[in-house]
Amino acid sequence: MLDLKFIREHAGTVKHAVQVKGLSLDIDELLRLDRELVELKQRVEAMQAERNANAKLVPKASPEERPGLIQKGKDLAEEIRALEPALRAHEDSLKQLLLRVPNIPHPSVPVGKDDSENVELRREGTPPAFAFAPLDHVELLDRQGWSDPERVARVSGSRSYLLKGEAVMLEMAVLTFALDFLAGRGFTPLSTTALARPDAFVGSGHFPGGEDQVYKIEGDELMLAGTAEVPVNSLYAGEQLAAEALPVTYAAISAAFRSEAGSAGRDVRGLIRVHEFRKVEQYVLCRADEAEGLRWFQTILGNAEALLQALELPYRVVQNCTGDMGAGKVLMYDLETWVPSEGLYRETHSCSYLGDWQARRTGLRYRDEHGKLLYAHTLNNTGIAVPRILVPLLENHQQADGTVRVPEALRPYLGGKAVLGRAVR
Repeated sequence: MLDLKFIREHAGTVKHAVQVKGLSLDIDELLRLDRELVELKQRVEAMQAERNANAKLVPKASPEERPGLIQKGKDLAEEIRALEPALRAHEDSLKQLLLRVPNIPHPSVPVGKDDSENVELRREGTPPAFAFAPLDHVELLDRQGWSDPERVARVSGSRSYLLKGEAVMLEMAVLTFALDFLAGRGFTPLSTTALARPDAFVGSGHFPGGEDQVYKIEGDELMLAGTAEVPVNSLYAGEQLAAEALPVTYAAISAAFRSEAGSAGRDVRGLIRVHEFRKVEQYVLCRADEAEGLRWFQTILGNAEALLQALELPYRVVQNCTGDMGAGKVLMYDLETWVPSEGLYRETHSCSYLGDWQARRTGLRYRDEHGKLLYAHTLNNTGIAVPRILVPLLENHQQADGTVRVPEALRPYLGGKAVLGRAVR
């Protein structure tokens, strides 16, 4: 959320953010509730002060005056109690509106309605020019006997996946390589649960608004997160860290679950959009300084690019427009990797800087060198997500005989193998 004082003093800026991010939120209604709440609090505080002053008069009052003062104290107490429901209702309503207030986009962010108006910044690598008719990843998996979509669909329904043989080893190799790579760049590996309480989803900004994307566990308050960002962002909730404890940098691996509500008919074939997957997430907690935050943004973006380069995959860097960046984000870039079978780039990584928006929601603060309490800034970016990255990995590195060439960076994780599969054409 944003600082309420900032919203009061920069209502026009906040309204503009609501507009360009395509959100439905009435800032005037929020400010009206805020004013009414302030007035209610002032009335209650004034009556409490009057009640306290009246109570001090009772012991000194004459026998004739005392009953009247006692009755006045009771009347004031009753008036205060009568205002409490309205006070709580205003507080709750204001909090719910505050949780929906978007962050202010960085000045560099292009204004647009959705991903069709994102801006390509640059391309890296060259898409392969095959001297044969390339297969898509589903065909490659099938011909090598590396997948069994029909059987797993009978067990788990649509948007589930099952890998076999060397494809499993490739999946594990990619995850382990990413963890090793990020650890080598100073990020602490962290293995975490996908289970989280609703407060953690509120803290990360996925709630309110993203409830339909989350699997809920009936009879329990726990839910399944779609990214390690959700539990990791709440690890320090409510704490006050020392300045020297920052930055905190994690390479967090976890299972991830997404209901994919609203995606009916989209990417139903293969490994692009599945309900359950595994992901290594970069997460950074740093000082409340935009310049430092933007430096970390470039760092985690560079890490993701270096991973794609090590996997020898062509990709492009895209700046997300206001309508495709999410409520809490100040700045967001996507990395989209080339998928030969479709002749287009597919999003495989998402890099986000959120300022203190998440930290305010989780109550995460630190003391600077002057002893001042400040809300920390947070960032996150995909390290690697499987099985999605296997789509471009298999397709870009396929060979004429149906085998798949292993990028050199992955070979140590696959027993030195340079090629996976057997010749099948």
